[in-house]
Amino acid sequence: MFEIASEAELAQLAEKLLPQWNVGDIVALEGPLGAGKTTFVRACLRACGYEGAVRSPTFNLIQSFPTDPPILHSDLYRVKSAAGLGLEDEFADHLTFIEWPDRMADLIPAEECWWVQIEFGQTAEARIVTVTPPISGR
Repeated sequence: MFEIASEAELAQLAEKLLPQWNVGDIVALEGPLGAGKTTFVRACLRACGYEGAVRSPTFNLIQSFPTDPPILHSDLYRVKSAAGLGLEDEFADHLTFIEWPDRMADLIPAEECWWVQIEFGQTAEARIVTVTPPISGR
């Protein structure tokens, strides 16, 4: 568990965790609206050298970035299920970050994902982040 005091510290944590992840890995991001899930992904993209705008793909659902490794960012907030989106077709070729992963229930076993839980802390910018690696050793 990490106690984060600011958005800058959240970005530093994302940059620290990034080297552990590879193409084919799935990072499930959990937390309430506004907790910092997209901010976390943005920091990973910046660490990979991406300089363009990074917004939550709430409306287009899936966004791919030409980074090394290639990153796929999905926000499933607006859907009941990710079935039929084709998201699983991209897993093997990307490091995939999924916001609202409860909507991908049948796409991949939960034990094969990294889980990053971001919760609000004691102050407006503070966060509590819990990182759980895959149980399957993926």
